[in-house]
Amino acid sequence: ALHEFPNDIFTNEDRRHGAVVLHVLCAVYMFYALAIVCDDFFVPSLEKICERLHLSEDVAGATFMAAGSSAPELFTSVIGVFITKGDVGVGTIVGSAVFNILCIIGVCGLFAGQVVALSSWSLLRDSIYYTLSVVALIVFIYDERVSWWESLVLVLMYIIYIFIMKYNSAIHHCFERKTKNSANMVNGLASNTEMDDNSNCDATVVLLKKGNFHRKASVIMVDELLSAYPHQLSFSEAGLRIMITSHFPPKTRLSMASRMLINERQRLINSRTYTNGESEVAIKIPIKHVVENGTGPSNSAERGVNGTRRDEDVAEAGNENENEDNENNENDEEEEEDDDDDDHEGPYTPFDLPTGKIEMLKWVFTWPLSFVLYFTVPNCNKPHLEKWFMVTFASSTLWIAAFSYMMVWMVTIIGYTLGIPDVIMGITFLAAGTSVPDCMASLIVARQGMGDMAVSNSIGSNVFDILIGLGLPWALQTLAVNYGSYIRLNSRGLIYSVGLLLASVFVTVFGVHMNKWKLDKKLGCVCLSLYGIFLCFSIMTEFNVFTFVNLPMCRDH
Repeated sequence: ALHEFPNDIFTNEDRRHGAVVLHVLCAVYMFYALAIVCDDFFVPSLEKICERLHLSEDVAGATFMAAGSSAPELFTSVIGVFITKGDVGVGTIVGSAVFNILCIIGVCGLFAGQVVALSSWSLLRDSIYYTLSVVALIVFIYDERVSWWESLVLVLMYIIYIFIMKYNSAIHHCFERKTKNSANMVNGLASNTEMDDNSNCDATVVLLKKGNFHRKASVIMVDELLSAYPHQLSFSEAGLRIMITSHFPPKTRLSMASRMLINERQRLINSRTYTNGESEVAIKIPIKHVVENGTGPSNSAERGVNGTRRDEDVAEAGNENENEDNENNENDEEEEEDDDDDDHEGPYTPFDLPTGKIEMLKWVFTWPLSFVLYFTVPNCNKPHLEKWFMVTFASSTLWIAAFSYMMVWMVTIIGYTLGIPDVIMGITFLAAGTSVPDCMASLIVARQGMGDMAVSNSIGSNVFDILIGLGLPWALQTLAVNYGSYIRLNSRGLIYSVGLLLASVFVTVFGVHMNKWKLDKKLGCVCLSLYGIFLCFSIMTEFNVFTFVNLPMCRDH
């Protein structure tokens, strides 16, 4: 593979005497560059595309969002098929898949800081389809070559997965209806079934029920709620409704409930228009409207002195409440502004110095990267550049391709210098480097108590990696570039690695089930230990310890 790239400025002897360290630093910088481009430019442009296409949350998550988080693996696979013509792409995706399942779940369990409950539906849905994908991959690569129809089957399987995600809420409803009766009998809550049918439109009631009545509290994702009640809630409203459930501490629930009430009150104020064209504050105090407009029985001669005083008191109380709510709104806005000032959002700009020593060091480290991206990729998160989202999409795609090429080039040189096969570099170094951003995102989500989102992110991106990350480049090569040709795999050890990948899925789901659907430190330690065993076994297999699977690497004399 080394000879498929441009010549290195260092000789092999130079690299052996220390120059390889520069290649390692360059590869690490490329990992960071890929994370910045994907998170700050590529994913926001995909979100804008999803908005314009009016895609549902599930379909958007299964297509564009999955592409956003798995872009480095996809481009690495493309480079592996069309440039290096080796196993680096397959190795990266297999290694990344195992990293996503065992390492991400292990890190989340160890460092979440709490015991996170998992719901069975999302884990079973993703892991079952993922198992089918891995089985298909094992069948197709067993003879060490892939034909055009086999690559096409992988792509078609992903299209089926998109349809499953599109009808996810309906399938989930059937799944819950079958499991609910037995759960209700155990908890003595058989009457809840009627409540479910009657309160389908009220997301808050459903959330409070799900959060408070189950003995084992289950985590609910924001996108799950949005897909269950399409076109009824905005993202922020769904978030507020989730944060009043028992998954959060009392102080958070109280502040979120008060904010919900203020928002609802504001909405009713804005939507209520009377014949005189004025909006009145008439929530909980309808008498105020009656008094001020001089209509109704309170204005008649029959009203006594006490009645008049009572109406005036109510009107004054209404004005006081309105003033208090306005003050609360102002305070909330000030707090939000302070939070925005404290937290750095979005990419660094090359001409604005941040405050703080750590932020300054990050800014200096990323200055070359931010300088290039500032002039070549418009930031569509900014309101005045929002309409340029397609330019952001195209230019960020080109940068991801360029950074992926540099990354694979550096890793190929490192592997050649140290005598490590390409597939091992893919399974270990490349897999960890391209998956670290996903690991950080899953850990942040798990620390907030949303374990389902963390696990779905890790397994869901694997489905994309295997079916599209491998299937699409293979299909392009065997159908478009060279029709009727075969993709040949150099290492037979990959079959053993993919077999271990399948075993890791079974072990993870079984472990979660035995752990009573909880993500804790015990499960985290088990998953990380299994990841270590997988790495040891894969490396020994590729170095022909157990059986002959890999030819020795050729050397220049």
